[in-house]
Amino acid sequence: MSIDKIYLVGFMGAGKTTLATTLSSKLGWQTKDTDELVERREGMTVADIFSKRGELYFRAVEHTILSEVVSIRHAVVATGGGTYADPTNRLIIDRDGVSIWLDVSLKRATERLPDDGLRPLAHDHSRMEKLFHTRQASYRHAQIRLDAEHASADELSHQIVDRLSA
Repeated sequence: MSIDKIYLVGFMGAGKTTLATTLSSKLGWQTKDTDELVERREGMTVADIFSKRGELYFRAVEHTILSEVVSIRHAVVATGGGTYADPTNRLIIDRDGVSIWLDVSLKRATERLPDDGLRPLAHDHSRMEKLFHTRQASYRHAQIRLDAEHASADELSHQIVDRLSA
């Protein structure tokens, strides 16, 4: 496989972080999670950043983190649900590696989200539904689409390796 960077994109609850860990282990690569990197840099959770500094601030830090991740090779990057929706971020991702959309239904994504208050955009169901449909248009630009509705992280990692090795 000549690819040396994979970006997992998709809605919150699609399984990007779980798959990134499984896939990077299978490939012997690093795992990077943009939300986790933002939280580390800011010293607070994504939810706290949203409530204390706002979404625009979060998106600016997210973009900075993404720009820094570009220098890392042999990595699987789990992006935040809104990262790929930004055209500038999408361009960075698609120039740097392979973008893979983990496609799940809104129902499935909602079922997977814990009710812990850590997903600031998940509190209002009607807003979340609108956001889901808006972001779908962005995710469709990904280089590869995987149906992640019922597949396990292990099954998806096998599919990715098979697709990228072909």
